[in-house]
Amino acid sequence: MLEGLVQDAGSPMAELEISPTKVGYVIVKARECAAKVAAWDEGATLTELKGFIHDLNEDEQASLVALAWIGRGSFAPEELDEALTTARAERTNRTEDYLLGMPLLPDYLEEGLDRLGYSVEDAEDESL
Repeated sequence: MLEGLVQDAGSPMAELEISPTKVGYVIVKARECAAKVAAWDEGATLTELKGFIHDLNEDEQASLVALAWIGRGSFAPEELDEALTTARAERTNRTEDYLLGMPLLPDYLEEGLDRLGYSVEDAEDESL
């Protein structure tokens, strides 16, 4: 469940099984990797992010994948349950490699949160 996220009025409560802090952390770290903000530490940042995603439990990993899919438009927000089921069923590769292979991962995660009615700013701020 996305505890602590402010949801827009009138939006249905989504049943993601990952905290906003964790989603925000992935967004921030993925942006750092993509933008090469800390070029001297790029390898360490990528390794840290891969380890973080790897260490998430299976439900959290499935939620992160489903959120990215909703953000890129593969599933509509009202299809969250289907996206979660598909993410669990199609898990064949390492989740961290799959997600970090998406060039627009931070954008997809932000868009997914937004499409589900959550405050992206709160998620990112809580991760800092």
